[in-house]
Amino acid sequence: MAQDPLFIVMAIAMLAVVGILLFGIGSFAKGGDFNKKYANKAMRWRIAAQFIAVLLILLFVFVRRQTTGEG
Repeated sequence: MAQDPLFIVMAIAMLAVVGILLFGIGSFAKGGDFNKKYANKAMRWRIAAQFIAVLLILLFVFVRRQTTGEG
């Protein structure tokens, strides 16, 4: 499974979500002008990255079911 390119892309997308989430938490904790300027942008980036990650997860599950003959 770790050799599957779709799995690798899916894992990278999930790590990107975690990275964006940590960036948002860090900027929120820091506060000030930086938080005011980038808080909404970070939230939008995270939501978009989560959407892409969920789509990739669903695609991965769909493809794996088709190749294994389940369902």
